[in-house]
Amino acid sequence: MFEQLGLIGCGLMGGSFALALKRAGLVKQVVGYSKSPTTTAKARQLGVIDVEAPSALLAVSGADIVLVAVPVAATEDTFKAIRHLLTPQTLLMDVGSTKSDVVAAAQRVLRDHLTGFVPAHPIAGKEVAGVEHADADLYVNRQVILTPTEHTSPTHADRAEQLWRALGAQVLRMSPQQHDATYAAVSHLPHLLAFAYINGLASQPQGQQFMAMAGPGFRDFSRIAASDPSVWRDILLANRDEVLAQSRHFRAALDVLEQAVSEQRADLLVPLIEQARSLRSPWQMPATKNTDD
Repeated sequence: MFEQLGLIGCGLMGGSFALALKRAGLVKQVVGYSKSPTTTAKARQLGVIDVEAPSALLAVSGADIVLVAVPVAATEDTFKAIRHLLTPQTLLMDVGSTKSDVVAAAQRVLRDHLTGFVPAHPIAGKEVAGVEHADADLYVNRQVILTPTEHTSPTHADRAEQLWRALGAQVLRMSPQQHDATYAAVSHLPHLLAFAYINGLASQPQGQQFMAMAGPGFRDFSRIAASDPSVWRDILLANRDEVLAQSRHFRAALDVLEQAVSEQRADLLVPLIEQARSLRSPWQMPATKNTDD
């Protein structure tokens, strides 16, 4: 049981965390702050938070657990704003989709408070943003990746893992570098491709007509192109090197397929498609809410 959650960023991810903690009876009070006062007020009206804080620093005052749920590009400034009221007992987490840059920011700013910092990335979300979409079930049966650093206290890392498991999540630990390489491959590049595909389609004179005739295949492939632009701008830039490395692998595979089509080589196309089918078919993901992460 935590006495007080200091929530910085009262949007979908932070709001869902607060609601999940409340429902599980793991926190007595939630004090929240968002850059937009309207968002903070709405979070209180919806019962996501109990108290509106006028600043990120005051949201941390008296908190024994702090969640930073802001765009990754804003993480370092947020750490600077709150570091003076963190204590050695404070469990501090973020929910950013990249980890190496977040850890680097923490190392530059938090200094003596690094022992309480447990970087986290819940593999969860929706195409819609905002506290009005916060959901206590958002993290149920979802993976949460923890990337504790060499400075993280084992006690805090264990507390973070136990907390996420209590919310129904499946917890894995890995290094920040391993995390970023992994999610460049299975999340960040797919978003980049979806954005490029929709833009390429729309650039054609008949693009809108093509989209009007689309079916389930288009829906499934293009769904993540509806994701939040500012969030994905930050993610793609923060994990640039890993994303570009994955893009090169994709281009090489696409070149092979394009060549087989160009040369009308059915004998090459069939094994290439069969390889992809056999690799994809066994993959399973828990059937919960849509994710844009």
